[in-house]
Amino acid sequence: MSAQESWKEAYRELVGTLVRMGYPEEFGKAVAKNLGSEKTMRRMTAYLHNAGPRSAEEIADEMLAIMSDRERWIRKKEAERANAKYNELLARGLGSDGEEESGEEEPREEDF
Repeated sequence: MSAQESWKEAYRELVGTLVRMGYPEEFGKAVAKNLGSEKTMRRMTAYLHNAGPRSAEEIADEMLAIMSDRERWIRKKEAERANAKYNELLARGLGSDGEEESGEEEPREEDF
């Protein structure tokens, strides 16, 4: 199954679950659209099955919490990538006076 097909399946499952719970299809589509990713839609579907929220407000609150978690995870991964690049810069240095770096450098004795 392709990523797009998997996303569509998660979308249909979430919307269908909300419709079966008695909410309008438009509400389900809005929740799915706001969540955006397959993983967050599947997480919301699991919440609906396990927690059995009693109101649209509870569902919206959980949607916002899931979205917040996703944004926090994205920021964490971006910071990790930036930190890895910075550590690489520290390890390799900026190069010596006027010389361009050729990419791979041989380790120097003072690096150990």
